[in-house]
Amino acid sequence: MKRSEINAIMAEADALIRRHGFVLPPFARWSPAEFAARAPEARHVIDARCGWDITDYGAGRFDEMGLFLFTLRNGRLADLQRGGGMCYAEKLLISRRDQLCPMHTHVIKAEDIINRGGATLVVELYGSDDAGNFAEDRGGTVACDGIARPYAPGDKLRLAPGESVTLMPGDWHAFWGEGGDVLIGEVSTVNDDETDNIFRDPIGRFAEIEEDVAPTHLLVSDYATHLPRS
Repeated sequence: MKRSEINAIMAEADALIRRHGFVLPPFARWSPAEFAARAPEARHVIDARCGWDITDYGAGRFDEMGLFLFTLRNGRLADLQRGGGMCYAEKLLISRRDQLCPMHTHVIKAEDIINRGGATLVVELYGSDDAGNFAEDRGGTVACDGIARPYAPGDKLRLAPGESVTLMPGDWHAFWGEGGDVLIGEVSTVNDDETDNIFRDPIGRFAEIEEDVAPTHLLVSDYATHLPRS
């Protein structure tokens, strides 16, 4: 993806988020220079990889297969492992009309996917085999707003604004907006996008960036190269 495209997506996403009555936290507004200057006090934001995240999964077809994300808060894996402390995470996502977030699951993370506003969110579901691999012939059970709902392989949930689904490790899922763009909330256990996204097909989690202009704001994937180390 070109950096100019990423900058434009950020601006469009921020406008959509505001239209739905949500405002991103102050660090979302920092320029790269301000982020670098404030890195010591923002150590948790950096280490937890909170912030802007835009991906085309390395395929170069963002409008067809891609996702906007902003990690608002994220806990510590060490806390999750010991069973106490900051064991949770929260994100905002935007799934554009017919824009696929490809089939994947998680090994550790359980998550609530919530339609916060906009069009219909379609979530396609499959189960796992005994080794946790994608199984085209297995279903499972999820909770929709706390109510148990069995699913057959390939079932598609259609979530209207305000509705949600709880996905556990091993629930394979893909999603997209139907009829328009969707603002999505994600509330989960600690999030690790570097190692805990298991895709059915061999694709990348992060975009490769062509630096045609300077970044307006840093992506979480920029932190390692643009910010001073602790």
